[in-house]
Amino acid sequence: MAEDLTIAQTLRERFGAGIAAEQATRDDFPTIWVAGDQIKDVLRYLKEQVTQPYPLLYDLTAIDERSRTNRAGQPASDFTVVYHLLSFDRNQDLRLKVALEGEYPSTPSVTDVFPSANWYEREVWDMFGVKFDGHPNLRRILMPPTWKGHPLRKEHPARATEIEPYQLSEVKQLAELEALRFDPEDWGMKRSSDDAEFMFLNLGPQHPGTHGLLRVILQLNGEEVVDLVPEIGYHHRGAEKMAERQSWHSFIPYTDRIDYLSGVMNNFAYLQAVERLAGITVPDRAKVIRIMLSEIFRIISHLVWYGTFAQDLGAMSAVFYMFNDRERLLSIVESITGGRMHPSWFRIGGVAHDLPRGWDRRIRDFVAHFPARITEFHNVLMKNRIFKGRTQGIGVYDAKTAIEWGVTGAGLRATGVNWDFRKKRPYSGYDQFEFDIPLAHNGDCYDRALVRIEEMRQSLRIIEQCVKVMPEGPYKSDHPLTTPPVKARTMHDIETLIDHFLSVSWGPVIPAGEAFFNIEGAKGANGYYLISDGNTMSYRSRIRTPSFTHMQMLPLISRGALVPDLLAILGALDFVLADIDR
Repeated sequence: MAEDLTIAQTLRERFGAGIAAEQATRDDFPTIWVAGDQIKDVLRYLKEQVTQPYPLLYDLTAIDERSRTNRAGQPASDFTVVYHLLSFDRNQDLRLKVALEGEYPSTPSVTDVFPSANWYEREVWDMFGVKFDGHPNLRRILMPPTWKGHPLRKEHPARATEIEPYQLSEVKQLAELEALRFDPEDWGMKRSSDDAEFMFLNLGPQHPGTHGLLRVILQLNGEEVVDLVPEIGYHHRGAEKMAERQSWHSFIPYTDRIDYLSGVMNNFAYLQAVERLAGITVPDRAKVIRIMLSEIFRIISHLVWYGTFAQDLGAMSAVFYMFNDRERLLSIVESITGGRMHPSWFRIGGVAHDLPRGWDRRIRDFVAHFPARITEFHNVLMKNRIFKGRTQGIGVYDAKTAIEWGVTGAGLRATGVNWDFRKKRPYSGYDQFEFDIPLAHNGDCYDRALVRIEEMRQSLRIIEQCVKVMPEGPYKSDHPLTTPPVKARTMHDIETLIDHFLSVSWGPVIPAGEAFFNIEGAKGANGYYLISDGNTMSYRSRIRTPSFTHMQMLPLISRGALVPDLLAILGALDFVLADIDR
């Protein structure tokens, strides 16, 4: 806590009245309110000048405060813009807030301090209507360009029943199509140079190389990529808006659909944030079960990436072999949870039910089977001359660039940065397990693949240890806010039955406060920033996903590449469209 006070005092000494207030939160992050006209200077100071700086803009979002009732000790505001910074040297997060007043307020853009703020500021404008003065291209990013309103404002409808039935007339259809027309000048692109006329080509939104609904507009000089614009939002489903209309418990299945290849790992980040808000301690058995299932899904996710990455580069057989092993793991998941890709099996305070009899036998069989398969895949693919030629020296970025653009996970470790939240901030008991953090140093497509492949071996080590050390005891916390609550006496007295019924149907009432929790997801750092107003539903749920910020740097690492190289770069990013769009 001394460190927290030190950074707050340091900022107050440097900026005086520009530091408006400090706020206590359930996650104990230093949370500091900054005057709007000082925010850019404060961020630049924290990034470049303070001892042990905060070089990574981890997230940038906003809160519509107008309906919130529990704001004791916070400056008055209609909207709040939130900046989340990360210091590797301190191993510390820092949350800065700017209070804004008015129906459609504005604040300075910080894109000249943190380049990765570009997409985040566009998202805040798109969702909340907060304008960022000086932003180079403030336009819709998740919603269609013709959309009316800003969906995460409290007055914006959340359900189809709250608006008129949708009608698509021929006139409207033509207008919608015209709005999608790409104009190079809007993006600062030229149609020709002194010696060439550029071609503009759509890659997607229906293309196997984009792995979903992603449109990439390429500016080409022959086969060379001069520049490109990623256009996202085709997969946007309003997950953060849904969280405001679901109980804390009933939102769990929605999290599975964010990074839909990582299953319960999505539950993991969300529920630990809820448990911080509620003050729930998870028993040891539930902790180890969560780790075991999460590492199984890490391998499942990596197998999908590995097979489709190889397929993108022309190796057609790999995906069938790797999906075969993925199927074995999904079958194990099904035998434990009853579900496969989206089991939604973690619960507030633990897991849905205890492990079934014989759960360990099939896992031991897979642990014995899989190492040889990883070696086989490595020999066939990673040592292949064509595969190396398509990936080595392609899509290169260094550690400084990765941090500048908010890269986490394997993409960061492929540049030599030894950072994994399971090691740096062990959660759920990860510090009790032995495993290594794979690193590479070239920062290209090949090294990003090397890191993920070795991660599968390390996940296997963790799973094997989970089987060996699985503790006895309850699989869920004996706490009144767990869901569903323990029902030992529900059939003995009416009061307990009523309490159980209300806890399941209405959901728990989580105490007012704010909390963030982050995990090391399969694709990078995945976190949930939750705000409770003392109700059965979230007041604000921010989902920080790795794929969003990773996709933002696609133009930077693709300029000068060839069109086939772009498919290798996209594959090596290991993104999921729902993880980008939410």
